[in-house]
Amino acid sequence: MAGATGRLRARLGTRPPCVTQALWKIDLGSSPGIATVPNSPKTSLPLTLATFFGCGYFPWGPGTAGSLAAVFIAIALHTWLHAGRLTFAILILLLLYPAIWASTRTERALNTEDPGIVVIDEVLGQWLTLLGASALNWKTFLAAFLLFRLFDIWKPWPIHRFENLPEGTGIVADDLAAGLYAALVLLISGSLGLY
Repeated sequence: MAGATGRLRARLGTRPPCVTQALWKIDLGSSPGIATVPNSPKTSLPLTLATFFGCGYFPWGPGTAGSLAAVFIAIALHTWLHAGRLTFAILILLLLYPAIWASTRTERALNTEDPGIVVIDEVLGQWLTLLGASALNWKTFLAAFLLFRLFDIWKPWPIHRFENLPEGTGIVADDLAAGLYAALVLLISGSLGLY
Protein backbone atom coordinates (compact mmCIF):
# COMPACT_ATOMS: atom_id res chain seq x y z
CA MET A 1 0.00 0.00 0.00
CA ALA A 2 3.01 2.29 0.00
CA GLY A 3 2.20 2.94 -3.65
CA ALA A 4 -1.29 4.13 -2.74
CA THR A 5 0.14 6.48 -0.12
CA GLY A 6 2.61 7.83 -2.64
CA ARG A 7 -0.10 8.33 -5.27
CA LEU A 8 -2.28 10.18 -2.76
CA ARG A 9 0.57 12.47 -1.76
CA ALA A 10 1.43 13.09 -5.41
CA ARG A 11 -2.17 14.04 -6.20
CA LEU A 12 -2.64 16.27 -3.18
CA GLY A 13 0.80 17.82 -2.72
CA THR A 14 4.23 16.92 -1.43
CA ARG A 15 4.11 18.77 1.86
CA PRO A 16 5.24 16.44 4.68
CA PRO A 17 2.58 15.12 7.06
CA CYS A 18 1.93 17.25 10.10
CA VAL A 19 0.71 15.86 13.39
CA THR A 20 -1.38 18.97 14.00
CA GLN A 21 -3.45 18.16 10.92
CA ALA A 22 -4.92 15.00 12.42
CA LEU A 23 -8.38 15.90 11.13
CA TRP A 24 -7.17 15.32 7.57
CA LYS A 25 -5.95 11.75 8.11
CA ILE A 26 -7.29 9.25 5.65
CA ASP A 27 -7.15 5.54 6.35
CA LEU A 28 -6.21 3.65 3.19
CA GLY A 29 -8.13 0.51 4.12
CA SER A 30 -5.93 -2.50 4.82
CA SER A 31 -2.78 -0.40 4.73
CA PRO A 32 -0.98 -0.16 8.06
CA GLY A 33 0.13 3.35 7.07
CA ILE A 34 -1.99 6.45 7.12
CA ALA A 35 -1.63 9.24 4.61
CA THR A 36 -2.14 12.82 5.65
CA VAL A 37 -3.90 15.12 3.26
CA PRO A 38 -2.38 18.59 3.26
CA ASN A 39 -4.65 21.36 4.46
CA SER A 40 -5.00 23.28 1.22
CA PRO A 41 -7.97 25.07 -0.34
CA LYS A 42 -8.14 22.29 -2.95
CA THR A 43 -8.66 19.52 -0.40
CA SER A 44 -9.87 20.98 2.89
CA LEU A 45 -13.38 22.11 1.91
CA PRO A 46 -14.36 18.96 -0.04
CA LEU A 47 -12.98 16.68 2.69
CA THR A 48 -14.67 18.64 5.46
CA LEU A 49 -18.02 18.42 3.72
CA ALA A 50 -17.62 14.83 2.43
CA THR A 51 -16.69 13.57 5.90
CA PHE A 52 -19.39 15.77 7.43
CA PHE A 53 -16.97 17.69 9.60
CA GLY A 54 -14.94 14.63 10.54
CA CYS A 55 -17.68 12.04 11.18
CA GLY A 56 -16.29 9.97 8.32
CA TYR A 57 -13.06 9.43 10.25
CA PHE A 58 -14.85 7.49 12.98
CA PRO A 59 -12.98 4.16 13.06
CA TRP A 60 -16.00 1.86 13.53
CA GLY A 61 -18.91 2.41 11.15
CA PRO A 62 -18.32 5.90 9.76
CA GLY A 63 -21.67 5.71 7.91
CA THR A 64 -23.44 5.06 11.19
CA ALA A 65 -21.57 7.99 12.75
CA GLY A 66 -22.75 10.24 9.90
CA SER A 67 -26.33 9.03 10.31
CA LEU A 68 -26.21 9.65 14.06
CA ALA A 69 -24.85 13.16 13.48
CA ALA A 70 -27.77 13.84 11.12
CA VAL A 71 -30.28 12.56 13.68
CA PHE A 72 -28.74 14.64 16.49
CA ILE A 73 -28.83 17.75 14.29
CA ALA A 74 -32.46 16.99 13.42
CA ILE A 75 -33.34 16.58 17.11
CA ALA A 76 -31.61 19.87 17.95
CA LEU A 77 -33.35 21.71 15.10
CA HIS A 78 -36.71 20.28 16.12
CA THR A 79 -36.23 20.94 19.83
CA TRP A 80 -34.90 24.49 19.67
CA LEU A 81 -36.29 25.83 16.39
CA HIS A 82 -39.41 23.64 16.05
CA ALA A 83 -38.10 22.52 12.66
CA GLY A 84 -40.12 19.98 10.75
CA ARG A 85 -40.22 18.27 7.39
CA LEU A 86 -39.95 21.50 5.41
CA THR A 87 -36.66 22.35 7.13
CA PHE A 88 -35.20 18.93 6.34
CA ALA A 89 -36.35 19.16 2.72
CA ILE A 90 -34.68 22.57 2.39
CA LEU A 91 -31.46 21.27 3.96
CA ILE A 92 -31.42 18.34 1.52
CA LEU A 93 -31.92 20.64 -1.47
CA LEU A 94 -29.29 23.11 -0.27
CA LEU A 95 -26.68 20.42 0.34
CA LEU A 96 -27.40 18.12 -2.61
CA TYR A 97 -25.07 19.70 -5.17
CA PRO A 98 -22.28 20.48 -2.65
CA ALA A 99 -22.52 16.86 -1.42
CA ILE A 100 -22.13 15.47 -4.95
CA TRP A 101 -19.24 17.86 -5.62
CA ALA A 102 -17.41 17.05 -2.37
CA SER A 103 -17.96 13.30 -2.83
CA THR A 104 -16.58 13.48 -6.35
CA ARG A 105 -13.51 15.47 -5.28
CA THR A 106 -12.79 13.08 -2.40
CA GLU A 107 -13.26 9.99 -4.56
CA ARG A 108 -10.86 11.41 -7.14
CA ALA A 109 -8.29 12.41 -4.53
CA LEU A 110 -8.31 8.95 -2.98
CA ASN A 111 -8.61 7.17 -6.31
CA THR A 112 -11.18 4.86 -4.66
CA GLU A 113 -14.82 4.23 -5.52
CA ASP A 114 -17.21 5.35 -2.77
CA PRO A 115 -14.59 5.87 -0.03
CA GLY A 116 -15.78 4.93 3.45
CA ILE A 117 -14.89 8.34 4.84
CA VAL A 118 -17.55 10.00 2.66
CA VAL A 119 -20.63 10.24 4.90
CA ILE A 120 -22.40 13.35 3.63
CA ASP A 121 -24.57 10.93 1.63
CA GLU A 122 -25.70 9.25 4.86
CA VAL A 123 -26.60 12.65 6.31
CA LEU A 124 -28.82 13.52 3.34
CA GLY A 125 -30.38 10.04 3.29
CA GLN A 126 -31.13 10.24 7.01
CA TRP A 127 -32.84 13.62 6.63
CA LEU A 128 -34.81 12.27 3.67
CA THR A 129 -36.01 9.42 5.89
CA LEU A 130 -37.34 11.97 8.40
CA LEU A 131 -39.58 13.43 5.68
CA GLY A 132 -41.73 10.32 6.09
CA ALA A 133 -42.43 10.96 9.77
CA SER A 134 -45.92 12.32 10.43
CA ALA A 135 -44.77 13.42 13.91
CA LEU A 136 -41.30 14.02 15.27
CA ASN A 137 -40.64 12.41 18.64
CA TRP A 138 -38.10 10.02 20.14
CA LYS A 139 -39.84 7.02 18.54
CA THR A 140 -39.71 8.48 15.03
CA PHE A 141 -36.11 9.62 15.38
CA LEU A 142 -35.11 6.13 16.53
CA ALA A 143 -37.22 4.42 13.86
CA ALA A 144 -35.85 6.73 11.16
CA PHE A 145 -32.29 5.98 12.20
CA LEU A 146 -32.81 2.20 12.29
CA LEU A 147 -34.81 2.07 9.05
CA PHE A 148 -32.33 4.18 7.13
CA ARG A 149 -29.36 2.12 8.32
CA LEU A 150 -31.24 -1.08 7.40
CA PHE A 151 -31.98 0.06 3.83
CA ASP A 152 -28.55 1.67 3.40
CA ILE A 153 -26.78 -1.57 4.33
CA TRP A 154 -29.25 -4.00 2.72
CA LYS A 155 -29.71 -1.99 -0.51
CA PRO A 156 -32.77 -3.80 -1.94
CA TRP A 157 -33.56 -3.44 -5.64
CA PRO A 158 -33.06 -0.93 -7.27
CA ILE A 159 -30.98 0.95 -4.67
CA HIS A 160 -27.82 -0.96 -5.54
CA ARG A 161 -28.11 0.13 -9.18
CA PHE A 162 -27.74 3.80 -8.21
CA GLU A 163 -24.15 3.10 -7.16
CA ASN A 164 -23.35 2.65 -10.87
CA LEU A 165 -23.95 6.33 -11.53
CA PRO A 166 -20.71 8.27 -12.01
CA GLU A 167 -18.60 9.50 -9.08
CA GLY A 168 -20.35 11.62 -6.44
CA THR A 169 -23.73 11.26 -8.10
CA GLY A 170 -23.66 7.50 -7.45
CA ILE A 171 -22.32 7.96 -3.93
CA VAL A 172 -25.19 10.27 -2.98
CA ALA A 173 -27.98 8.72 -5.08
CA ASP A 174 -27.95 5.27 -3.49
CA ASP A 175 -28.29 6.77 -0.01
CA LEU A 176 -31.11 9.03 -1.14
CA ALA A 177 -32.86 5.96 -2.54
CA ALA A 178 -32.34 4.14 0.78
CA GLY A 179 -33.72 7.20 2.55
CA LEU A 180 -36.77 7.18 0.29
CA TYR A 181 -37.49 3.52 1.07
CA ALA A 182 -37.10 4.19 4.80
CA ALA A 183 -39.31 7.29 4.56
CA LEU A 184 -42.05 5.26 2.89
CA VAL A 185 -41.95 2.65 5.67
CA LEU A 186 -42.02 5.43 8.27
CA LEU A 187 -44.97 7.10 6.50
CA ILE A 188 -46.95 3.85 6.33
CA SER A 189 -46.15 3.08 9.98
CA GLY A 190 -47.41 6.52 10.99
CA SER A 191 -50.64 6.13 9.00
CA LEU A 192 -51.24 2.82 10.78
CA GLY A 193 -50.79 4.54 14.15
CA LEU A 194 -47.65 2.61 15.08
CA TYR A 195 -46.04 5.69 16.64
